[in-house]
Amino acid sequence: MPEITAQMVKELRDRTGAGMMECKSALKESNGDLPEAEVVLRKRGIASASKKSTRSTKQGLIGTYVHPGAQIGVMVEINCESDFVARTDDFLELAKDIAMQVAAADPQFIRREEVTNTALDKEKDIQRARALAEGKPEKVVDKIVEGRMNKYYEEVCLMEQPFIKDNAIKIEDLIKTKIAKLGENISIARFVRFKVGDGAATD
Repeated sequence: MPEITAQMVKELRDRTGAGMMECKSALKESNGDLPEAEVVLRKRGIASASKKSTRSTKQGLIGTYVHPGAQIGVMVEINCESDFVARTDDFLELAKDIAMQVAAADPQFIRREEVTNTALDKEKDIQRARALAEGKPEKVVDKIVEGRMNKYYEEVCLMEQPFIKDNAIKIEDLIKTKIAKLGENISIARFVRFKVGDGAATD
């Protein structure tokens, strides 16, 4: 089997809008043949999901999850295009899974575009100082910081987090899979995570 390179994965992602892991899997199945990998994705319905991503989502529901022990609770608003889809078992399961994800992984933002400049600057400063303290040459520090920022996004952005039930896929890929299955655009509008003690008043 030919080596599946990052460039091949990127090209397939650009052509189909499918997630990175989905593209990698399709390329392996097609022995590195890009057109055939695209067919594989279409058969799975993944490639069509990106075409629905611009459609309006004004229906949906509030998913909830309270962790055993009742110390952590989550509410998340997940939107779709129709009330019919919002009532399906698949959509209800997705809402529950996303709420559980927020409870377990504690994301701060939905997607990387929402990360504030203040948070970004702070993290970049931390990673730059860390790289210099490790004795990394000044000329490669920026590259190192860039690489570590991708890891930061994975930690704080819900859409980029590995799914707690299957670390091989990201939340973004999970949603695209549901879009393909249900035939409607799906988006996460907002979430709130409660942890006992976090909101307690201090003197």
